[in-house]
Amino acid sequence: MKKQLTFYFIRHGRTVWNEQGLMQGHGDSPLTEQGILGAQKAGSALQHIPFVAAYSSVLKRTIDTAEHIIGERNIPLFQHKGLNEQFFGKWEGQWVEPLREQAEFKQMISDPANYKAETNGGETYQQLADRAMKAIQDIIQIHDKGNILVVSHGHTLRLLIALLDGATWQNHRAAGQSVSLLNTAISIVHYDSEKGFTVEKVNDAGHLG
Repeated sequence: MKKQLTFYFIRHGRTVWNEQGLMQGHGDSPLTEQGILGAQKAGSALQHIPFVAAYSSVLKRTIDTAEHIIGERNIPLFQHKGLNEQFFGKWEGQWVEPLREQAEFKQMISDPANYKAETNGGETYQQLADRAMKAIQDIIQIHDKGNILVVSHGHTLRLLIALLDGATWQNHRAAGQSVSLLNTAISIVHYDSEKGFTVEKVNDAGHLG
């Protein structure tokens, strides 16, 4: 059977740790008022889209964001741990600014192919790519057609959307391959079982103005 799906990828709303400049990863913090409002604005912008299902990571900030986007609509919401944020090990909960001086942090930002996550005991981009792509394949296995809402995280979605657009985990942070995603920005990717993935829109924040 031919499958045709449209994915609406959204990064979670702004959180307390975002405001405080702390590394989140698998650590979690609640949405701020701005984060809740951003999710509600995304929900308004997507009000006309008939979603057959919604998926988030298992982290509360994405579940809450998804629930604010869905609002009163009768859309089933599922969690998939493959959509979790990249795990940053002992960096989680630490201030980002001092970490920027570390060689391995600089590698994480600009040289994914050689980022080994050795000093923090975290997750490599290859590990992140494998589980995020498996999550999308799992969703495709379940649904044949329709619109799918996916609420995930900054690093995960940046890598995932780049992969769906033809990049590799090794080069996805090179110039022109990907962008840092804004909280509650909307990215749209079409899937056709005969043609593969087509990226329509990335990091659209028009609804947040």
